[in-house]
Amino acid sequence: MNFTNILKPLFALRLKEISLYDKKAEELQANVFWQLIQKASHTEWGDKYKYATIRSYQEFQERVPLQTYDDIKPFVERMRHGEKDVLWPSTVKWYAKSSGTTNDKSKFIPVSKDILQDTHYAGGRDCVSLYLASNPNSQLFDGKGLILGGSHSPNYNLPKSLVGDLSAILIENINPLANLIRTPSKEIALMSDFETKMKCIAESTLHTNITNISGVPSWMLAVLKEVLANAGEETVEQVWPNLEVFFHGGVCFTPYLEQYKQLIQKDNMHYMETYNASEGFFGCQNDLSDPAMLLMIDYGVFYEFIPFEELEKENPEIIPLTAVEVDKNYAMVISTSGGLWRYLIGDTVRFTQKSPYKFIITGRTKHFINAFGEELIVDNAEKGLAKACQTTGALIRDYSAAPVFMDAQAKCRHQWLIEFEKEPASLPEFAKLLDQTLQTINSDYEAKRSKNITLQPLEIIVARKDLFHDWLKEKGKLGGQHKIPRLSNTREYLEQMLEMNK
Repeated sequence: MNFTNILKPLFALRLKEISLYDKKAEELQANVFWQLIQKASHTEWGDKYKYATIRSYQEFQERVPLQTYDDIKPFVERMRHGEKDVLWPSTVKWYAKSSGTTNDKSKFIPVSKDILQDTHYAGGRDCVSLYLASNPNSQLFDGKGLILGGSHSPNYNLPKSLVGDLSAILIENINPLANLIRTPSKEIALMSDFETKMKCIAESTLHTNITNISGVPSWMLAVLKEVLANAGEETVEQVWPNLEVFFHGGVCFTPYLEQYKQLIQKDNMHYMETYNASEGFFGCQNDLSDPAMLLMIDYGVFYEFIPFEELEKENPEIIPLTAVEVDKNYAMVISTSGGLWRYLIGDTVRFTQKSPYKFIITGRTKHFINAFGEELIVDNAEKGLAKACQTTGALIRDYSAAPVFMDAQAKCRHQWLIEFEKEPASLPEFAKLLDQTLQTINSDYEAKRSKNITLQPLEIIVARKDLFHDWLKEKGKLGGQHKIPRLSNTREYLEQMLEMNK
């Protein structure tokens, strides 16, 4: 029996609603805005900013200031101790743990029942809907999906309250019927030790009909290699012949694509990017030939944006979705059914079109290098590395970069620490290609590199095998949604890594 054909009509119904994104974006976002305002009007936050008397988006802008995690942390801490109706109605029992701020090792993002259903699970549903629409011959539900999750732990020992990776919270609360089409078991999926989990996944799924995999590319790559080692095979399709799609997110996929192509060599393998963060589910590809993602505008998320050049200003310009321009970088600001209000999430995006709204993630508001006015963002770095790899045949496993402000010869440059899966025949040639590509795609970087006056040619240091893995392990950040800081305006992370590279 072809279960995929039986279930397809259920997902097809949603496509009619998504088709409204093209012409009714403003109306859909307005509906989300008023639903959020109305529902939160009797919370402590709603009382503070008089949500009950807000009559326009402009009033919301004027009353509610831009928020960072440090701003909302006191409210979140009270919520974690059991207080209700603080940022969102009722008691919020789940908290997604993500990478920290300058002042804290971790952030704890509230995951209300509302955002769990109207945003996170809705995003998963829509990814499947859009994928099935793009692949009419799919047999997605005739096998199982391998979902790579993190782990969770009790939250201050409050009954049924959890803190951990978002993926673990999603697995813990998933509809029991979904367990019929997913693997591994919940006991394995929620293991806290990633290396043990990886081995258990490889053993338990060896003889399972896996049709789809979901997770962060870097961690899934490690799992697939463990599966192949366990099976004694060279390619993944020798173990899972019906694997057809990888739903991925969390980090840019570009540095990993060639490695996946080596491990999964079947011609009809698909890769679908999603933007599912601790704070909400924001987008996924609706056309697998287009790397841009469709912005999901009828979930429990209201969007605003800050032009990248305004970020460092004390009172930056903040605009609604309808005011964005194509091909400009913006920092994303969200208000959600999880109780985040005008929250600066930390990601930067660039819209590729507006009907419907489609975008790519270009980096992080704090992960860039602008030590000398070069404004180098992660999107530049990924494109530069992709070009250098394509030309030289090199493969990159992980990397991080930071500025050298002044060396013994009073020279300034960028220093790149790169762990290669396959080293280029000539490292100087690789460095030259990377540098030239960065100049081609970033005029500010090109200007600072002009005649080697401000910036000297970039330097590449080859990282030893498993350096980045060991750095994350030392910090207790293996697995889940943890990721390597790609670019940094300071040398804090790079110096730690270099010390371990000796």
